[in-house]
Parts: sequence; C-alpha cells; structure tokens
Amino acid sequence: MVSLLKINYFLIFTMCLYSCTSIYLKYNLRSFIEAILYRIRTGCPWRDLPESFGKSNTIFKRFARWSKDNKLLKIFKLLSKHADLEWVFIDASHIRAHQHATGLKDQAISRSIGGNSTKIHLAVDSNGNPIQFLIHDGTTHDVKVAPALVDKIDLTDTDILSADKGYDSKALREQIERTSTKANIPNKSNTLSNNHYMDWHLYKIRHLVENTFARIKQFRGIATRYDKLKQNYENSVALACIFIWLPL
Repeated sequence: MVSLLKINYFLIFTMCLYSCTSIYLKYNLRSFIEAILYRIRTGCPWRDLPESFGKSNTIFKRFARWSKDNKLLKIFKLLSKHADLEWVFIDASHIRAHQHATGLKDQAISRSIGGNSTKIHLAVDSNGNPIQFLIHDGTTHDVKVAPALVDKIDLTDTDILSADKGYDSKALREQIERTSTKANIPNKSNTLSNNHYMDWHLYKIRHLVENTFARIKQFRGIATRYDKLKQNYENSVALACIFIWLPL
C-alpha cells in the first residue's frame, strides 16, 4: 500500500486554491485524496474502495469533476516549475488497456496484435523528475508524438535534449535546435549519417526517464489503464507524478 504519510497539507492547500468554491475546504478532502491514491496504487474498481474513505460513488463523481477541470494536471504543472531543465530526457512507454477501459472512441486507446493499449510520452529533467507528459494511443510511433511533447516544454534554459534512436528525425532535431538546444539523438544504424555530434556520456544518463517510468508504474492503476476517459487517466498519471515531486 502506498505510504499516505507523504501526502502533506501543501498538496491539499494547493488543491483548495484551484477549487472554484469553498466546498473543498471540508474536513474530508484528505480522505478523498487518499481514496484516489489507494485506487491508482491498487488498481481496484471504484466500487471496491474501503468504506473508511466514504461512499465510492461520491468519490468517483468528485474525481470525475476534478478531472474535467484538470485540477491535478494544474497542480502537477505548478510543481514542475521547480524543475532543473539544464538537461531534458524524453521517452514513451506502452500501457496495457484493460477491457473495462475500452468501448469509447477518441480516448487515446488503439488496438494492435498485442491487444488494446495506450502510451505515456514523458519528459523528465536533469534529476529524473517528471516535467511534462502526453497520453496517446499505443500504435502511433513515438517520433510522431514527440513534436507535440517538445512544444509543451520550455527549453529556454535547456542545453541538451536527449532521446533514443526511436526519435531519429531531421524535423524533430530542427525543431529542438530552433530553441538553441542541442538534440542528443543518435542516428539509426541504417542511415548514412554518423554520430560524431553525440555526447555519449550524457546519453547514458537517459536511464533517468526509464527510472521515472518504473516509479510511475508502481501504481497498478497506471501500469494498466482502467479508466475509459482519457481525461481521467491523465489526471491519475498527474497524481502519480505529484507523488514523485512531494518528497522534494
């Protein structure tokens, strides 16, 4: 079970700031946040939440309202402003979509030979802390989603953006270099270009983004997608990222 002691009053106070009314100042706000954490940590259905958290239907409806307003995403962006952006690392990871998550169109779920899946496209800073992510379907190639991910990152103070061979694209390199940032992306072996420009020492540190994925996937509700709506899953991922930032 996730250590609920890491949830401090700063998180709750920040959520209250983003609420539209004073209803979120009630004493049960902490129990509500702990209920969401319990759910994404265990991957259980909403109806199986312990009674100590309150009525499961009430918790789900409030979570749906928060997701519609992107409250958790806003808090994540607030925390990520403190990131060390000297180096940025990007990557993507497949997420298996449970059969209960399927059935609706345009919710970032696609079907392949392996089944229904979605992808988390993630960017982390020099310390491996998440700074931005996108939820996309599981069959679109990483390099096609990368431009949208890069656009969402403020590369003003970034020296190098590093990624693996899957992001080998001239257009992507040019997009990164237009921000005065070096693209530390190796060429594929079947290309005629060499890799003389590569900083291989920094490239080895790219495991930071893999480590962040490993931490996020400790939440079973993230490692397997159970949410039908993209906005609900996005806010669940945002809460997992917030949980990584809180100890800092």
